[in-house]
Amino acid sequence: MNQEFYAGNRQKVYTQMKPNSLLVLFSGIEVRKTNDEFYPFYTNRNFLYMTGLDQKETAFIAQKDSEGAVSEKAYILPPDMLAERWNGERINPQQAADISGIGNVGFVSGFEAELHRLAVSGNYQHLYLDLFRVSPTDRDEPAHLLLKRVQRDYPYLIIENANTLIRRQRTIKQPCELAAMRKAEEITCAGITAMMKASKPGMYEYQYKALFDCAIGQYGPQGPGFPSIISAGKNNFCIHYYAYKGQALDGDMVLNDVGAWYDYMITDVSRGWPCNGKFSDCQRQLYEMALETSNHMFSIIKPGMKMADVDGESHRYCAQLMKDAGLLDDVKNIGRYMWHGGAHHVGFDVHDAIETPEVIAPNMVFCVDIGIYHEEFGIGFRLEDNCLVTQTGCENLSACTPRTIEDIEDTMRQNFVAF
Repeated sequence: MNQEFYAGNRQKVYTQMKPNSLLVLFSGIEVRKTNDEFYPFYTNRNFLYMTGLDQKETAFIAQKDSEGAVSEKAYILPPDMLAERWNGERINPQQAADISGIGNVGFVSGFEAELHRLAVSGNYQHLYLDLFRVSPTDRDEPAHLLLKRVQRDYPYLIIENANTLIRRQRTIKQPCELAAMRKAEEITCAGITAMMKASKPGMYEYQYKALFDCAIGQYGPQGPGFPSIISAGKNNFCIHYYAYKGQALDGDMVLNDVGAWYDYMITDVSRGWPCNGKFSDCQRQLYEMALETSNHMFSIIKPGMKMADVDGESHRYCAQLMKDAGLLDDVKNIGRYMWHGGAHHVGFDVHDAIETPEVIAPNMVFCVDIGIYHEEFGIGFRLEDNCLVTQTGCENLSACTPRTIEDIEDTMRQNFVAF
């Protein structure tokens, strides 16, 4: 991503804002883990999408006047020799301007006074804040804290939700985002194939994870784009599994749901394989159903298709395959073996914070996720790929990662990595 990307994102949002309005965004604050330790800081992705400034306690104000003209200013942490000695170099004003394209950069110590001056000036009637909660019990973010103060101190300002405007924009990926995602797919492939090549009965899940982390770590310091899901055997029946304590026994399937990120773009890829390198008859039967379903979806996804039909058709198609094979009594009962949805958008977030579209359009990117969980057989896995919608159809961005039985078994025979 570059300055033009971030500046362009802001301009598109400004066109949707009402005249005489303010836009205030925050990068976020650290969350304490214990005692004097904090969790690694993760910049608010909407703030990052709009500014490119990847740093805690950073703020941004844009002012749109009655004629539609916009002025903007970023507020960053000031230089602090002691803090930087402990925690690393801070972004300076020139760097912030170069990254974001925001010409006016000050320090956060001036943010409150400037916001007050603007709020009481009488020139602005609307205040846009990035207001979103996944759950009502989520902790307050800086925007929620500011909302409470504004309602108390400046009740004449009409609150507008900037989250809606930014989500709508993030739904369609730009060329630089797609280029970054393609690179992230290559890195993810390297991590998954490293696990496949080392796989053998007796390996622990944490050993698979160590291989994945090591492989993607050769491409940069970013690490996984989200906590890796790597499980074996009965642990595959926990959809979001993070313990890494189990052991892959002979005949077990290994499940991974992982993704690298590159230049802030995240991938989400799932593969399942037998730890011993050879699919059993039952494993082969179920995996071929998942693969056929996935291939069917990639053959029909195109602009104009309803987004809801990606989930619906994948379940319907797989259900029919299972019924024809005598594994399902009625297609309506597919929920016995397919436990979750088959599509979510990916991008700056692994479950991308976008405006869920009614119909598919070019340059959307979402997962085609076919999960089959047959507890009686002891077989659970998912086949998840990243789908780029094109002008006339779609492209499987993660096709580089082995996905057919033949390719998986061939990859596992190479065995160039072993404990």
